[in-house]
Amino acid sequence: MRCPFCSYTESKVIDSRPAEEGASIRRRRECLSCGKRFTTYEIIERLPLLVVKKDGSRQSFDRTKVINGLVKACEKRPVSAEQIEKIADEIEQELQSMLEREVPSERVGEMVMKHLKDLDEVAYVRFASVYRSFKDINTFLEELNKLLKEKI
Repeated sequence: MRCPFCSYTESKVIDSRPAEEGASIRRRRECLSCGKRFTTYEIIERLPLLVVKKDGSRQSFDRTKVINGLVKACEKRPVSAEQIEKIADEIEQELQSMLEREVPSERVGEMVMKHLKDLDEVAYVRFASVYRSFKDINTFLEELNKLLKEKI
């Protein structure tokens, strides 16, 4: 690790602790040349994750798209930004932990719906109506009836 003050390449670790809920490690270091201290973060290098769209095209997984979809579904609902971030984190973590490097977009959408169903039913129905392309009021009512049956 190169010292940000004098560019010397040798340092010693003074303190290590988990950061970002265990997703990274924060290390406090001291330069062996100038003696100044600095902080570094060590994170897991993740392999790129590709999402296979319905038309067969592939694009890199974009966490921002998941968050944007959640924000739209949860608009004017009692859902905090922290809850939305947590869902996005959980989805990304689950996708990264799978052994597959290519994931169908349908799986990502289903994961979002599963989390929304547990969080806020109105947000779930909003997301499902766009995601599943409800054609008319009958398909909308079918989804609502499924939700009601699950609650009973």
